[in-house]
Amino acid sequence: MTTQSMTLVRSNAALQGSLGQPQALVRWLMAVAGLVLVMVIVGGITRLTESGLSITEWKPVTGTIPPLTEAQWEAEFALYRQTGEYINESGPAGMDLAAFKFIFFWEWFHRLLGRVIGLAYGLPLAWFWLKGSIPAGYKGRLLALLALGGLQGVFGWFMVRSGLSTEMTDVSHFWLSIHLLTALFTLGGLVWTALDLRQLARDPAARPARLTGLSFVVALVLFIQLLLGAWVAGLNAGLVSDTWPLMQDRFVPEYDLSRGAWWALTHDPFLLHFLHRWWAWVAVVALVVLARKTRATDRRASVAIHSAFGVQIILGIATVWTGVELWLATAHQGVGALLVAATAWGMHVVGRRA
Repeated sequence: MTTQSMTLVRSNAALQGSLGQPQALVRWLMAVAGLVLVMVIVGGITRLTESGLSITEWKPVTGTIPPLTEAQWEAEFALYRQTGEYINESGPAGMDLAAFKFIFFWEWFHRLLGRVIGLAYGLPLAWFWLKGSIPAGYKGRLLALLALGGLQGVFGWFMVRSGLSTEMTDVSHFWLSIHLLTALFTLGGLVWTALDLRQLARDPAARPARLTGLSFVVALVLFIQLLLGAWVAGLNAGLVSDTWPLMQDRFVPEYDLSRGAWWALTHDPFLLHFLHRWWAWVAVVALVVLARKTRATDRRASVAIHSAFGVQIILGIATVWTGVELWLATAHQGVGALLVAATAWGMHVVGRRA
């Protein structure tokens, strides 16, 4: 073999090492994104069934196994009976052990799914890392997504702990919003990274997409809407009105300003419900602009964005009209997660670079 041939072989090997196996990573990240979507849906059910405070301890390893004997069930139920939710709401409503087992299941399943996602992300990441399959420049980002997943579990426990005092009947809506928005941010990051890697698989010279000014504005508008939605869920503000478009037979409902405008903006269920309803249309305008920007480059992303926010608006109105029917409210949260994924797709299309 000539010196020139050996140099060419070494150059091709170096290039292959820097590129890794992007297509395999794309499939893995998309699968994890699908699990996160399921996690968001299960989290919605957990919240809507008032199941979140049924497990009062955080046991990352042993908590994987649910109670197996009647004595274990009674011990868990005894811990729940010490919470403010049971003392002020569940107990007076006549909750028995069978009803407790129902809410325990959803919180246990929610936590179990979190562990499954951690393994589904962490183990393949270690494998790809050891095999040298991660393209150059992506290790830091993949580690950051792993850290976000770990934070999600920590934030979830802080959320539960915020509602365990005898005075509280629900978790803090602030911690609930942090918990939910971290999950949605992680979902967007998984989709964005998978799309970057897919571009790299198609073109070894492709560079990661950038966050444009338009994308930043759209993300900010959508973030506000998601934050308002999380606060509405945390304060049970969806129940303050079952009519649309009016609330209390008026466009702007009465709300409490006696403790100041900031308290009303962050705590008053009537005001937050009103803001969540109508900021949605600001989000629609921003998303339409983003979708139109993507249409020439990737029409599928444009269709995904339009479809997601259209269904989301319909589900939101239906959720109000039905007094927060469980399956509609769950679908509303699930499609909200799909909207985040579609928006990340559109933002990526806009930010792609040659």
